[in-house]
Amino acid sequence: MAARYDEFIANKLVSMPPDGIENAVINTAQMFPFQRDLTQWALRRGRCAIFADTGLGKMRMELFWAARVWSYTGKPVLILAPLAVAAQIKREAELIGVDAVVCRDGKDVQDSVNVTNYERLHRFDSTRFGGVVLDESSCIKHFESKTLSVLLDAFGGTPFKLCASATPAPNDYTELGTHSEFLGICRRQEMLSEFFCHDGGETQTWRLKGHARPAFWRWVASWGALVRLPSDLGYEDADYLLPPLAVEKHTTRSVAPKGYLFPVEAATLAEQRAVRKASLGDRVAACAALVNADNDPHWVIWCDLNTESKALTESIHGAIEITGSMDLDEKERRLLLFGEGKVRALVSKASICGHGLNWQHCARMAFVGVTHSYESYYQAIRRCWRFGQRRPVQIHIFASESEGAVVANLERKGEDAKKMADELSTETRDMVRAEVCGSSRESNEYAPTKVIMLPGWLTTQTQSMEPVH
Repeated sequence: MAARYDEFIANKLVSMPPDGIENAVINTAQMFPFQRDLTQWALRRGRCAIFADTGLGKMRMELFWAARVWSYTGKPVLILAPLAVAAQIKREAELIGVDAVVCRDGKDVQDSVNVTNYERLHRFDSTRFGGVVLDESSCIKHFESKTLSVLLDAFGGTPFKLCASATPAPNDYTELGTHSEFLGICRRQEMLSEFFCHDGGETQTWRLKGHARPAFWRWVASWGALVRLPSDLGYEDADYLLPPLAVEKHTTRSVAPKGYLFPVEAATLAEQRAVRKASLGDRVAACAALVNADNDPHWVIWCDLNTESKALTESIHGAIEITGSMDLDEKERRLLLFGEGKVRALVSKASICGHGLNWQHCARMAFVGVTHSYESYYQAIRRCWRFGQRRPVQIHIFASESEGAVVANLERKGEDAKKMADELSTETRDMVRAEVCGSSRESNEYAPTKVIMLPGWLTTQTQSMEPVH
């Protein structure tokens, strides 16, 4: 007889059994129950990803996971983090009693939990470590990136691997594929071939096959826990409700093009870049006037052009800037100064310090111009608007009249992302809870009572196809 369709899917599904630490119980009052469940699940899996939203305590989970792996393997564990985040991890380790050391190169490695920045990985012998943690692992989302290639080569044989990042974009399947490849679950291309098809004539666009959707998310949930709130695992959200977020748009005047009575929205990328440069002075002046007149002690100002960064730093009282051309140590020093509250205003780009940093001491932020990248915009906001923030957060966006299309596109992407994230959470919540907590989904049992009669021609054909013995 032909195999049932659900059995066929199950047989094709590449599912890796847990190969971590059995009965890895963590008893500590320094973790919330949902954090403890996720950490114990990650230890059982051995190689997995925790996709928990910003501020849910991934850093603490990483440290307890790394400490247990170090104890189990007898080999040091390495945590890789974005620039200046290593110092935050060190402080967190001291709070919870985990032995961790910040390393600048291989000579600093100790028989414990070791923390360094991605930029310094080339200074280490990766074969020394029994486990590796990728903090803010979204850095490997692009399958053609140099970072992913280096990490695949460095930790291909490492037995314990943990990726930790905020919930991946619901429509960014490539990010899931690169995580799966790094963890050794299956290659990105194999994942795409198994569950996806090309969307129309666009060979770079992949669409999840409709019939494969449940199987795909069941497979993802077996190695990746997508958690937006503690309630996803059955716990209360009271301690993780964010304060209000207010977004205010400031529009500067644009000059009407020759032959027009009114300003025209820039349509092409070239036009958008041109109007952005033309409006630079007005946008910088408007932002500086607001920040200088405000009594709030801390501000973050995001920009995308070097000329914007320089002009903002010169115009805002007490501001320092961080640029891509700066020495690595100087970037880190300035990030730490702002993180410790010793600097009033920080001016930089989201591509430089928009990931991993915890700035709950700051509740004021400005974007002097916007781009089409909703991910960069979202990650930048979440540096301040995250769990642990006690004040309402104010976001100010400065753009010219001619950049209206860019602002509208960013708002549309935000609405789409929220809708898709809600749908994804609903679709995977029960699967993740079953994997992490061992619970099962409640459903009505199907008990068929009526016999299905097959037509004669199908019965005859089925009989004729039976093998002759």
